[in-house]
Amino acid sequence: MHQLTNKQYEEYQRLCHARDHGQILTPDGLRLVCAGFDYNPEAIGKHMLETLARFQAEENKKF
Repeated sequence: MHQLTNKQYEEYQRLCHARDHGQILTPDGLRLVCAGFDYNPEAIGKHMLETLARFQAEENKKF
């Protein structure tokens, strides 16, 4: 039987939290975003960067 280190368990907890709060991008989610921006790489990239900035701003508000 495998055992997790404390660091591995903490990472697992972060992934579970992200999953539970809809913060993990699945392949289907990525396809949806790409289709929504008509497969325009500049628009997709801009959206991703704006979303990342929003997530980082929310994380900073918690502290």
